[in-house]
Amino acid sequence: MDEHIETQAEFLDKELKPKLDVAQAGNGHVLFVDAAHFVHGTYLCNMWSFTRLFIRSASGRQRFNVLGAWNAVTRELISVTNTTVVNTETMCELLRKIAAVGLEGPITIVLDNARYQRNATVQDLAKELGITLLFLPSYSPNLNLIERLWKFIKRRSLYGRYHATFTGFRAAIEETIDRLSTTYADPLKTLMTMKFQQFDDVSLMTA
Repeated sequence: MDEHIETQAEFLDKELKPKLDVAQAGNGHVLFVDAAHFVHGTYLCNMWSFTRLFIRSASGRQRFNVLGAWNAVTRELISVTNTTVVNTETMCELLRKIAAVGLEGPITIVLDNARYQRNATVQDLAKELGITLLFLPSYSPNLNLIERLWKFIKRRSLYGRYHATFTGFRAAIEETIDRLSTTYADPLKTLMTMKFQQFDDVSLMTA
């Protein structure tokens, strides 16, 4: 654990923060990339009850996949969605979509070490498009800003809500995504800050 804490701190100070400083100065862009796999079902929230309650739940196993790239400065989401699987082809589609936006200055993508993101095909395409891939240390979701966004989307569109059909389930998620830069702009200002949790002060407990 001590070694992992040190690795995260070094990555944050020497690799990630310098890129973010450049982006905040208007001389580049940093986008955090990750995939969310929303499974059609009931997402329970916290609730107290003195009597037993029966909650309706969808029985399907369909998934709505969102591979997203969150711009840390402009707070905009670029995404690719499907109902099948996220793979190398999906990642390449996202890279091309990012390049097509026409962002000025160097582009850095922060992402984890999933195989479909780290293979030669993806790295070659990123190089061709002039995009730098900055891979996070292993087991470091706390340093990937977009992880907060997935939780936000679940809270707004899924928690405590019953979607009888997959179509309605998907539409609820898409509606939240479409309103990120409008209806939800203010709450995202305080949520999607560039302050990252670190684990040097976290107490470990064992059973």
